[in-house]
Amino acid sequence: MIVLSHLNTEFDLFCDIYCMKKILVIEDTPDILENIAEILELASYEVITAPNGKVGVEQALNAHPDLIVCDIMMPELDGYGVLHMVQKHEALRRVPFIFLTAKAEASDFRKGMGLGADDYLVKPFEPTDLLQTIESRLKKADVLGQQIQQAPVSQVNTEQVLKDFVEGRQIYTYRKKQILFSEGNHPSRIFYVITGKVKIYKTNDEGKELIVNLATTGDFIGYTAVWQGTTYKVTAEAIEDVEVAAIARSEFEQLLKENPGIQQYFLQALACEVEGKDEQLLRIAYNSLRRKVADALIFLHNKYKQGEQQPFSISISRENLASLAGTATESLIRTLSDFKNEKLIDIHDGKIILLNEKKINQMIN
Repeated sequence: MIVLSHLNTEFDLFCDIYCMKKILVIEDTPDILENIAEILELASYEVITAPNGKVGVEQALNAHPDLIVCDIMMPELDGYGVLHMVQKHEALRRVPFIFLTAKAEASDFRKGMGLGADDYLVKPFEPTDLLQTIESRLKKADVLGQQIQQAPVSQVNTEQVLKDFVEGRQIYTYRKKQILFSEGNHPSRIFYVITGKVKIYKTNDEGKELIVNLATTGDFIGYTAVWQGTTYKVTAEAIEDVEVAAIARSEFEQLLKENPGIQQYFLQALACEVEGKDEQLLRIAYNSLRRKVADALIFLHNKYKQGEQQPFSISISRENLASLAGTATESLIRTLSDFKNEKLIDIHDGKIILLNEKKINQMIN
């Protein structure tokens, strides 16, 4: 049971900012439901309660709350089912949805986020954790709504809207070699890379990989399948530990629908992706081995170089570099050895250091 403790003057701040926001709480344990309702009422929220998922969906459709807090493990209709039902209704798709759960396993977190939840609270939790999570989600929803509704299209700062769109989201860590999404699966969300590197690749019938793109800090990935309304055509895998924000498909689609500037941003990103893949295919088809490896190194240089870093260096597995270049690993290693002997690169502790970027870039095919 949640204990009513540590409640202090922070409530006054919450009340001033979000007075009379409407919160729907769906929880099948009466004591927990009563405690949560009391906490929120003390913070001057208007609280609607539901003792199970079926009643919760009915309350959501009737009351149109500003935010929904929902338990996962419930009879008849669990929290995942509630979220699915809610997202089928246009008027409720942008309503922030917070899961309550006593299960803290990573698979449960990812399943909920994959379905479109905005946040998680693991029971038992402190009242201030509940209030701060709700405050953060309401604030983000308000900022997004105001920017989209009030600003003329010509005045919308696309970068700021996107920054607000991802700000404050729960951060998920994927370890090296963990899959973010797989080719052939249906997209339920897109990802925003906060830190780390992610490879985007396709696999042929023999299991050979071809890296078609690399993502890093500030990149969105997985949106192509959402835009096209198809399954993922590629797989995304962490090539080092990465932190990402997961964004529900419905929320992303709503942002696109309501903001032409954001539509233009992602259309341009799609166009750049197509152009980059076309150039990569041409290089793989017609360039010599040395030129393929040189192109892959220059691609990494352009993608990851920061400021006036001299010389540029990067740690990447030989398998991944070979996949990016479109050649066999053994051939890549021999070519890197030749480049090292020619003093074009150096290799130290596995890192590849570009010593002569100009000559690598101008290498004859």
